[in-house]
Amino acid sequence: MNIENTQSQMRKGILEFCILSIIRRGEAYPSDIVDEMRGANLQILEGTLYPLLTRLKNAEMLTYRWVESNSGPPRKYFSLTPKGEEFFKELETTWNELANAVNTLASKRESLISSASTGSNNTVENSSYPTETTQPNN
Repeated sequence: MNIENTQSQMRKGILEFCILSIIRRGEAYPSDIVDEMRGANLQILEGTLYPLLTRLKNAEMLTYRWVESNSGPPRKYFSLTPKGEEFFKELETTWNELANAVNTLASKRESLISSASTGSNNTVENSSYPTETTQPNN
């Protein structure tokens, strides 16, 4: 199994949420989104970002406005629509649920390792589990 592929798939799964998180704070220019993502150690190429922004715009999650630039062509600044704000809130809820679940599972593993290294016995006997018994032969 290729770890880079798995890591890439994990990043792709949260990419939309991260981009919307940036735009939610205020209008955003695509290269600023790329810079902020990279600053958070999430690598993204403009060739990945632009189709995603277009898809979100076509789904009415984003709107944009053109702003004249002193150093080149006009720039397109994106912002969330009310529909995009609702979508973001749903993604945020989902993200929090997933992050909590993963952290819970990861911390259980850590507590088991910690307990094992300290010699604690975390075995729980449960009388509801069937036990093997021998029946006398008649």
